[in-house]
Amino acid sequence: MRAVVQRVSKAEVLVDNISLGQINKGLLILLGVAEEDTETDINYMVDKTLNLRIFEDENEKMNLSVLDIEGEVLVISQFTLHGDARKGRRPSFSKAGNPQKAEALYNQYIQQLKNSGIRVESGRFAAYMEVSLVNDGPVTILLDSTKLF
Repeated sequence: MRAVVQRVSKAEVLVDNISLGQINKGLLILLGVAEEDTETDINYMVDKTLNLRIFEDENEKMNLSVLDIEGEVLVISQFTLHGDARKGRRPSFSKAGNPQKAEALYNQYIQQLKNSGIRVESGRFAAYMEVSLVNDGPVTILLDSTKLF
């Protein structure tokens, strides 16, 4: 499982020009599910994203998590995070999870975030989405449940 985590002052997702979710200060998470991902990967990613200390404290040090600031989260499915462009010019997406399994894991990830008590919004799995954000910092962190990076 891979994620691009962006600290935002606001973000929104549209499908067919209809807003499905919008947040204020918090995290925009682009989440890609791999074929081999399991509940263990979800647990790792939920813990990492909720406790990642990338918000500034009173001394302007990145020392606070989204939980600490009572921020919000917007989760967007993005299978292209598992694109492999090492060969040729067209990425291969063979490592991305099959849609049924990936959607179930994506929904589990969202539910576990919600169980933490913070406000969580999401896009629509496998839909064409328009995502807008105001990146705060900018701060962008890459996460991988296999600890590849």
